[in-house]
Amino acid sequence: MIKFGTDGWRGVIARDFTFDNVKIVSQAISDCLHKQNRRSKKVVVGYDSRFLSKEFAKSAGLVFAANKIKVTLADRAVPTPVVSFHSLMGRYDLGIMITASHNPAYFNGLKIKTHEGAAADNSLTNRVENLLYKSKPKYMEEEDAKKKGLFEIKNLGSSYVTFLKNFVDVKKIRSLNVKILVDAMYGSGDKFVESALAKTKIKIDYLRNEFNPSFGGIHPEPVAENLRELIVRVKRGKYDLGIALDGDADRIAVVDKSGNLINAQVILPLLAIHMVKNRKEIGGIGKTVVGSSLIDKVALALGVPCYETPVGFKYISNLFKEDLICIGGEEAGGIGYRGYIPERDGSASFLLILEMCAAAKKSFGELLSALYKQYGRYHYQRISLPLKSLKSTLDNLKLPSSLYGKKVERINTLDGIKLITKDSWLMFRKSGTEPIVRVYAESRNKKEVDKLLSLGKKMIYAL
Repeated sequence: MIKFGTDGWRGVIARDFTFDNVKIVSQAISDCLHKQNRRSKKVVVGYDSRFLSKEFAKSAGLVFAANKIKVTLADRAVPTPVVSFHSLMGRYDLGIMITASHNPAYFNGLKIKTHEGAAADNSLTNRVENLLYKSKPKYMEEEDAKKKGLFEIKNLGSSYVTFLKNFVDVKKIRSLNVKILVDAMYGSGDKFVESALAKTKIKIDYLRNEFNPSFGGIHPEPVAENLRELIVRVKRGKYDLGIALDGDADRIAVVDKSGNLINAQVILPLLAIHMVKNRKEIGGIGKTVVGSSLIDKVALALGVPCYETPVGFKYISNLFKEDLICIGGEEAGGIGYRGYIPERDGSASFLLILEMCAAAKKSFGELLSALYKQYGRYHYQRISLPLKSLKSTLDNLKLPSSLYGKKVERINTLDGIKLITKDSWLMFRKSGTEPIVRVYAESRNKKEVDKLLSLGKKMIYAL
């Protein structure tokens, strides 16, 4: 089945995500482009380090070429933000990224990036879906496409790295003398940040940065169960910081020197403070409905608005395009910034964390402690539970009037079902890409989070 979800079309390799289906989607995208106007078109295509990603990317590119659309294909696996960056800066009509992001290794996928460097919204993906199977896919051999000037293979990384170096204050970062362990999670993040930090005193070592399309049996998602080795190695190696990037390097998680995993629910408000106070950026904070209440509290203290969206960075992208926010992020670790592409970028987040520490003249741990001291701790956790199929719904979920003695004061149905009490909440949301339901809980008390998740399990299993 070809269906665009929260962020692109994803499917199981060889069952749903096949060369034939990639050609069908690429033809529909080509037809969609040609319907806009008659001028010549050009598309940039990238791919991650998944099984056959390079070959799928080339196949898509040769369909575009056969439709007289000029194609620039990456010469190596790159992070998704590289394609977003070139879509905007290279004035391409679209960017196409072959990736399934954090999904299991047996998945692959296709993301569409607009000429603004943003994730395609529903209006664009719906138009593409409506054109599926309407025309037979055209295809051109690589040599013919090159001879006709319709197909080129190019290094997309160097100009991206140059932009990163100019986006942050590298001169300020040079004051840091820290040792960092980067977990690439077998993804395409590789050494882009190291290139941006050349001639600094920062020492970077790597974990899981070799080519392994099976991802070592894990999901390339920077969550606790997949980062045990990073946590152990950071403590054992006495690193100042551990950084994890997901499979296509648009998301980030941080491990402090004590081995504590710090997720985006904390990284986002920390960097928001840096953006407003140190970089003097004007604008609000964007978060998705599954984001932490800590973000709202920080926005209130900074005196800036906090905008809440459905899940999916494309909604955060719209806030950037409307110039409403200076920073925005999602719960899974994707964060974007004003003055950059309206997209999330793990490498940019990595560099901004270093800039934040340099600007404050404090370690990451000291900044974290200051945040907790001022706002308190918020305990946040997410689990995934299987559903029978993607067609399963939450319509029959029996909603309680209280959560462990706390009255449910509000029910938010912006995207899923969120039960909110005075100082805690429990939420259910179907995945847009897998037959699972995600259950989220947050409280000021860690034991209560465990209880809320246990309740959530019972409610789902009762369906």
